Amino acid sequence: MYELLINRHNYLTRSDFIEWCVDHGYTRVNLVMEVGEFAVRGGIIDVFSFNHSHPVRLDYFGDTLDRFNTFDCHTQRSLNSLDEITFYPISQNDSIFSHDDFVNQDHELLFQLNDGDYVVHETHGVGIYKGLLHLSRSGSEGEYVFIQYKGNDKLYMPLDQIHLLHKFSEGEGSPKLNKLYDGSWKRVTERTKRALDELVQDIYTLVKKRQDLKGFACAEDSESQLLFENAFAYDETPDQLTAIADIKKDMESQIPMDRLLCGDVGFGKTEVLIRAAFKAFDNLKQVVVLVPTTILAEQHYQYFKKRFDGFSCRIQTLSGFKSKSDQKNVIKDLKSHQCDIVIGTHRLLQKDIEFSDLGLLIIDEEQRFGVTHKEKIKRLSELVDCLSVSATPIPRTMYMSLTGSRSISLIATPPKGRQSIETVVNQFDSSLIKEAIVRELKREGQIYYVFNDIDRFSEKKSLLLKLLPNLKIASIHGRMKPMDIEKTLLAFYKNEFQLLLSTTIIENGLDIPNVNTIILDKAENFGLSQIHQIRGRVGRSNKKGYSYLLFSDFSRLTEKAVQRFRAIQAYVTLGAGYDLAMKDLEIRGAGTLLGEKQHGHVTSVGFELYCKLLEDAVKKRDSGNVSTLTKINKPLRKLKSTVSFYIPDDYIQDTKQRLAIYKKIMNFEVKAEIDFLIEELADRYGDVPGSLDYLLQSLKSYLPDY
Repeated sequence: MYELLINRHNYLTRSDFIEWCVDHGYTRVNLVMEVGEFAVRGGIIDVFSFNHSHPVRLDYFGDTLDRFNTFDCHTQRSLNSLDEITFYPISQNDSIFSHDDFVNQDHELLFQLNDGDYVVHETHGVGIYKGLLHLSRSGSEGEYVFIQYKGNDKLYMPLDQIHLLHKFSEGEGSPKLNKLYDGSWKRVTERTKRALDELVQDIYTLVKKRQDLKGFACAEDSESQLLFENAFAYDETPDQLTAIADIKKDMESQIPMDRLLCGDVGFGKTEVLIRAAFKAFDNLKQVVVLVPTTILAEQHYQYFKKRFDGFSCRIQTLSGFKSKSDQKNVIKDLKSHQCDIVIGTHRLLQKDIEFSDLGLLIIDEEQRFGVTHKEKIKRLSELVDCLSVSATPIPRTMYMSLTGSRSISLIATPPKGRQSIETVVNQFDSSLIKEAIVRELKREGQIYYVFNDIDRFSEKKSLLLKLLPNLKIASIHGRMKPMDIEKTLLAFYKNEFQLLLSTTIIENGLDIPNVNTIILDKAENFGLSQIHQIRGRVGRSNKKGYSYLLFSDFSRLTEKAVQRFRAIQAYVTLGAGYDLAMKDLEIRGAGTLLGEKQHGHVTSVGFELYCKLLEDAVKKRDSGNVSTLTKINKPLRKLKSTVSFYIPDDYIQDTKQRLAIYKKIMNFEVKAEIDFLIEELADRYGDVPGSLDYLLQSLKSYLPDY
């Protein structure tokens, strides 16, 4: 292995370093986001070696290395200055970057438009994006967005209107193009706004109805509650503390709580719901914890018993692990209030279940419950506090939260030591599977292999043993008896097996810190939230997690499968569950969630603009403000008459990155933001050219200090 050591006295010239990267397996890209990539922007070279936790930026002045430091690949801002660094070649065994078709892109750094994409302009309607053009008009020089409309209609949009432009991505095929100035787009948007006004009024009526209900108001925290919370062995994250405070406030109100708790797997949602459960118990109310699987019910039961130790709380389970006689005893205890907290599956929704004094319903992994279950849950939760918990809530849940009909708490802060999960999307490849397993075994870890075809389990196990004859494999699936599943999982937990071949039964509830590689076979058959949940089964300790999403044949992937893979690759940061739910809402479409009428409006104006108009309708309902469409940035409109408005394309060559910077400039509100951007540009691209610096400095005179 040819390692390259660089320090301030010993380094390669700029051209030699670029040649070294190419010769040693690095892939040249416009923006470094993953291991194995490097990018060149004038005298700046970014490179991400597999032996580093962060990519490195080298800044050359001619052939002299002026500085080198680590940087954050998600913000592209420099972090720590370095005195010495070693780069390793990228070999096939070390490569963990993805298929070229699934590029990891940060929306703050890249404006997500490609030539040929459908776009929607708030004033002019649906057209096709054709790139940027450098034009001189009315004595003002600058770049313009070229949009092709129906027929020969063309629009050259000034960049100070870029905030009026949205990517058209409603997820269901190609939209109809508009003609300019024929009035059809105005009629479409007016119909959509009228429909959204009606929708918001309907939602407001539902919310008002719930607010008029009178439920039980819990008392403020008791000494017992404080003792219980102080027994938590870890430091709470800021988001956990905020969520806990919001939930307690809801529970202390007479209005029944209806709150969604959204946070990535392993981010501490369980502790939040446990504290809510204790508050209800402390106020002499019963608690139901509804979960989708017997495995998750059992794991929650064990954790609840441990946390409630010493507080005389009677906790029971009701699931497939219970015999019929045990189930009868639990049902009897619920009716007589001999059980304070019950944790179980949809068995808790059956007609024979009665509660003595139910105060709190917790629905964990709410996306796993179907429509029938949700109707039963609705009846159960009418006058009690309801807390729904999910890492990637289903689109309907997200939609209702966005429109204000439900309260939402987000846990986006990762616990200390938690690392993001490296995700590989690739066509099925036996050699890649072998490499992934061997990599994990070398660090004495274990592996999940998820394969959702029970009838071919033996065939898959044979393939794995052919690759690695001494591999210790255990298997679980839904046709096994619950006790056999439990025994197998216990043996796997005790490290008696190296690999667990399983169906999606592991999707919820399994928390085995030693398992940090997961392989999902035929990943194209899974939904976005499922993939995210399955991926989240690893990386739950201080070890790096690896997720391999393998599809059968790229040429046969549906467009929506490709969109799902792109989304799962794009949202690799910790706490991305909420963003994935938003993307799921986009891919699957929002309109069908509330009937065909809304679906038609989504397909007419596109998902992004539909959501914006929905937000405007909510504001209009709340404040009476009738203004809807975004206004043009006035300071920039004034500035354009005196200063040429453009970023030299030899300074930022990549169009997507240039558009992202333009968008930042459009959103400036105070002078300090300009200084911050100048620092960022110098860091990422080198010294700011005179023309661009003059533009930014001139803009200051049109903005307030704060």
